[in-house]
Amino acid sequence: MAVMLACGGRYHSKPAPLPDIPLKVTNRNWLDVTVYVLHDGQRTRIGTVTASSAQDFVLPARLLGQLHELALIGEAIGSNDVARTETLTIQPGQYIEWTLETDLRRSSVGVY
Repeated sequence: MAVMLACGGRYHSKPAPLPDIPLKVTNRNWLDVTVYVLHDGQRTRIGTVTASSAQDFVLPARLLGQLHELALIGEAIGSNDVARTETLTIQPGQYIEWTLETDLRRSSVGVY
């Protein structure tokens, strides 16, 4: 019994890895939009969504950082127009839907 107790104190289970985060971007803008994730003070390019189309992305869980927070940025190609979400707190198993409007300032985001 003493051996089991001594060994038990050294065993630490690793937390389960966080799943990747699905992101669906619907671009209603007339221009292509480049999508970035802002996380832990860094900006990471995710991809481009063609004008008047939708694109599915998978965000690696490592982009969440320790606080599980991120923001999305969309920059219209050929324009100075930018869309930015508020800081989003993402829990395991959730996904993000972001709709970019013709006026990027009116874009909306949902976490489900």
